Formats: sequence, C-alpha cells, structure tokens
Amino acid sequence: MNLRDLEYLVALADTCHFGHAAERCCVSQPTLSGQIKKLEEELGIILFERTKRSVETTPVGEAIVAHARRVLEQADALRHLAQTHQDPLVGPLRMGAIPTLSPYLLPLILKPLNKRYPQTKLVLSEELTDTLLIRLGKHEIDAVLLATPVEDPNLESIPLFYEPFWLVHPRGHTLSGKKEIIQADLDGADLLLLSEGHCLAEQAMAVCHMQERNIQGDMADLRAASLETLLQMVGAGFGCTLLPALALKTASARDRGIIARQLKLPDTYRRISLVLRRTFPRRQALEAFISVVLDNLPDSVHSKL
Repeated sequence: MNLRDLEYLVALADTCHFGHAAERCCVSQPTLSGQIKKLEEELGIILFERTKRSVETTPVGEAIVAHARRVLEQADALRHLAQTHQDPLVGPLRMGAIPTLSPYLLPLILKPLNKRYPQTKLVLSEELTDTLLIRLGKHEIDAVLLATPVEDPNLESIPLFYEPFWLVHPRGHTLSGKKEIIQADLDGADLLLLSEGHCLAEQAMAVCHMQERNIQGDMADLRAASLETLLQMVGAGFGCTLLPALALKTASARDRGIIARQLKLPDTYRRISLVLRRTFPRRQALEAFISVVLDNLPDSVHSKL
C-alpha cells in the first residue's frame, strides 16, 4: 500500500466511476482498476460494490476511505512543513465562504493578506453552506466561513465576529415615517427572502418570528438567488428585506430607491465563524488568516457582543 493507492481509492469513492477516477488521477482505467483490486486483496475486504451500471462504496470501504483522506492530508502537510518553516502562509490556503458573505468580506482582506503574507495563495470557493461542509469533510477545502452553527464532532468552530442585520425597504414604504423600528414592525413585514438553501433566509425568518415561508399570496413566488437580486426587488417596490451589515456599503453605493434602517433590537445579528476539521494540521496558517480578518473589520460589525 502506498499514497498513490490511497489517491486512487479516494478518487473512486468521490466519482463512483472508474473512468472518471482514472482521469482525475491521470492514469489509465486498467491501471486504477488493477491497483484498487490489489488494495482489496491486501486488506482482505471488498471496498467497492461493482455492477455493470454503478460503483458503490461498501460500508467498510467508507471507513477506509475516511482514514485514507486523513493520511493524504497528513502527507500533504509534510510537504508544506518545509515551505512553512518561516512563513505560516506559504503555499495555497483553500478557503470556502457562503455567497452572502464572500463578496463583502473578501475585498476587505485580500490586499492586507497579500501584504502581510505575500507568499500565500488564497484559493476561494463560494458555495452554499451544505455544499461547503460536504467539501470540507472530503478534505477538498481547508476551512470555511459560515453564518450558522455546526454540530459535528469532527469539526471545530472559531467565532470571528457578529454582523448586525439592517432593515431595507423601498422609499415611500409604510415604515418610512417611523423614527425607530420595533419588533412588531418586523413581525408584520412584507419580507422578501433568498431562495432555499441560503442560511440567511432562515436567519431572517427567525428575526421576524416567521415559523415557515409564505407559500400563498403576492410574496409566495418571490425568491432571489443573491443579495443583489433581492435588493433590486426591494427597489422595485415588492417588499422589504434584512441585509447583513457588510453588504450595506454595496447597497448604498448608488441610488436604488431603497432606505436602510438600523435595528436596535436583541438577536438581530448573525455570527460569522471559521469552521475547520479538528485534524487539520496547518492550524498556524488559519490563525494567521483570522488575524488578518479581525484587523480589517469595519465598525459596522463587532468582534464581541
């Protein structure tokens, strides 16, 4: 058994296809298939259940694959160890972030990060929370920036900052004349939400005490895939929404026909955390990344409540 065999094993588990796995590993299909067979004979177990139409990982195979991922990660850490002797951020740092955070936070830290650690290469993936967690578990990325709690014994969550929500409504909205927004205003708001899968939608519903999405009436079919689309809908007079503080600068960059209102209410914020595998070996690199984030946060967010 060698590291190359483990790479074949993980590739086949990820793709469930001998041809695709061979292409990913840059070898011929017979070579990969033969090595997988030798590995099964060496271990004395069946790693994959094969049919003419599919390849499925067996239960014991899944456990072996999980160990193989950790071994490959540790081997990769050995390669990085020599590079990171003087600089903890030499080499790639694969970071994931949710789309309601990435466009607003990353521009604040990219230049400072490059200035402080010029030899780093930040590789960013912008995807929904569930997808990021799956990729994190597969060791495809090193850490993720999330706005929801994670309950997984294999993962560690490091709180970074609290991001308040602002209420955004069209000019001339019924709330325009109010000097201060109270909870009752939110509870009865004609709230526009992001589409399914965005954690921000669930957080907005919680702030407005909504038990479930509106499935009837004028607002039922209004769903946005991004904050930009959501703001365009608000500007067109379709309703109001809750906007994270970091996105506020973009929202007010040009006249959209909207008004942003600060909320001085309890629990009207989201907590941004960095989530990593407990076994991730380059902890110092992530600590350096965190320091750059915290040093470049605007006054609109808070490191502590």
